[in-house]
Amino acid sequence: MAKKSNLLGAWAFFIGVILAIVAGILSAVDKLDIVGTVPMSVFVIIGVIVGLLNVNAKESNSFLLSGLVLIVASTFGMSIMVMVPFLSALLIALLAIFVPATIVVAIRNVFKIAKN
Repeated sequence: MAKKSNLLGAWAFFIGVILAIVAGILSAVDKLDIVGTVPMSVFVIIGVIVGLLNVNAKESNSFLLSGLVLIVASTFGMSIMVMVPFLSALLIALLAIFVPATIVVAIRNVFKIAKN
């Protein structure tokens, strides 16, 4: 049976991705400003929860590498995806989730390394 914190982190990740897709769709039809304070705050909070609860010590290196690739590709990809509003908003929402999650995991990893 999975630990409660891992289950909460998994649900936070799942809900975050679903909300990012919904935000992308709503942004494409001009019903939601994805860069607004409230939507971005929700995505950042979800990202912190994912970083704290969903990534254990064994997974941290692969998560950091995957997070780095996602962040770099999304950042550079947004300039291309400007013509497709749904994808542009989706990438912004995913960045708002993965940047804090990656920062949290990176800080934990640095503390683990410094401790040893």
